[in-house]
Amino acid sequence: MRLNKHISETGFCSRREADELIEQGRVTVNGEVAGIGMEVVEGDEVRVDQALLKQRPKKKGRKHVYIALNKPVGITCTTEDSVSGNIVEFVGHQERIFPIGRLDKDSEGLILLTSNGDIVNDILRAENHHEKEYLVGVNKTVTPEFLAALSRGVVIHGKKTLPCRTARIAKYGFRITLTQGLNRQIRLMSAAFGYRVTQLRRVRIDNVKLGTLKLGQWRNLTDAEFQGLLPGRSDW
Repeated sequence: MRLNKHISETGFCSRREADELIEQGRVTVNGEVAGIGMEVVEGDEVRVDQALLKQRPKKKGRKHVYIALNKPVGITCTTEDSVSGNIVEFVGHQERIFPIGRLDKDSEGLILLTSNGDIVNDILRAENHHEKEYLVGVNKTVTPEFLAALSRGVVIHGKKTLPCRTARIAKYGFRITLTQGLNRQIRLMSAAFGYRVTQLRRVRIDNVKLGTLKLGQWRNLTDAEFQGLLPGRSDW
């Protein structure tokens, strides 16, 4: 089994986060520093920061956890216990869960969390074109020219963003729907035209909507929501 999959199956973190830990030299296998793509077998001793990882006992008929959280501003999307206000501690779920993707500490709204590390990369994979919808407040009047420029794509992080949908909802507010999730994407796209984002709330991820979920609260995903995210998957 690949090392990153083994780590995710212990419930410690997602595969993507496991790869980051391995790259940072924080993972050892049988006392030796691990490398990306390494394979492990039953009986191997895997540690992260010297802490031994243990496989979770498998229960017959056990279902993974999939939840939707209305994240408040100030909560950080990390599984690192050392980070004050980390999202795992905030939710306080009895299962070991981790966020699917990220939502800036300064942003609020919908984020999904799961105990199933195998599906995280599938949901985040850019070619799957999962839609993410946001309501954005800015410090200047929203103009048709500004929205048109955003929708065509903006160069950030050295590359042009994918085309997206935009709509004006108020003098200082607009709606934007993305199919990618670059770091601080909306803030940087807006800044390219002299706009400063004052409020950012994600309200939808594909067919999962924030709806009436109150700030700071979470709920379990329905069967239909899970199948809408990953059609045909049977690991619900």
